[in-house]
Amino acid sequence: MGTLFCKPSIDEKAVTAAIHEVIPVETCPLAVRLAWHASGTFDKNDSSEKSGGSDGATMRFEPESTDDANAGLGIMRDMLAPVKEKHPEVSLADIWILTGANAIERSGGSKVPFKFGRTDVDDGATCPANGRLPDASLGADHLRDVFYRMGFDDKEIVILSGAHTLGRCHTDRSGFEGPWTTNPHKFDNEYFKNLLEIKWTERKWDGPKQYTDPSGELMMLPTDLALIEDQKFYPWVMKYAEDEELFKKDFAAAFAKLLSLGCPAHCKA
Repeated sequence: MGTLFCKPSIDEKAVTAAIHEVIPVETCPLAVRLAWHASGTFDKNDSSEKSGGSDGATMRFEPESTDDANAGLGIMRDMLAPVKEKHPEVSLADIWILTGANAIERSGGSKVPFKFGRTDVDDGATCPANGRLPDASLGADHLRDVFYRMGFDDKEIVILSGAHTLGRCHTDRSGFEGPWTTNPHKFDNEYFKNLLEIKWTERKWDGPKQYTDPSGELMMLPTDLALIEDQKFYPWVMKYAEDEELFKKDFAAAFAKLLSLGCPAHCKA
């Protein structure tokens, strides 16, 4: 991965404005997902060049681009291409991550700390192995395997799972279908409230196992319900369901940590 320090000539306001020109607010959930998945491949125990993380913008190349977990993210990568054309001094890796960080604030969350300095690799030689991202069909043990590998604890697992307060699942991408909340474009703590306050039953359909609310409008995944079934996760769900501002603050810090994984030290906010 590259190790050049950020150029002082980069104008964050100008780059952010260029992002807003091509990324409407309603696409912010997809922007968050791109930043999350570009970063969530990191393995703190991997000392090779394939340790993962957001440096390098490696998702442009196979095998990472073909990981089933990244289905549909080419849409957001293509949407952001004009930003790179307008600001060639900024790496695609930084553009992806700044877009995701800014999308949280645009959707109603707290400002996510961000620093420039990521670089882009020229090929897929440093792509991390596929299969490192969370598998929504599994449970608490799997969540811990994935997040502990990146250096997160149980509290941060719950916090980062709260990203599901934004967006929805699509059958042509993940195979799952539906939103977690009544307003999938608003960053709030409804996800945690819904986990606790709604009776979730397994959906009867031809797709993968997921859960539905009584109205049939909302859904949860097995990894979501694991948060209220596990005795160490559950108290954090309760805390964030009760305190939205605390969730927003803690999410901004945990997301900034995620977005800097695998990056040069000067990128860590």
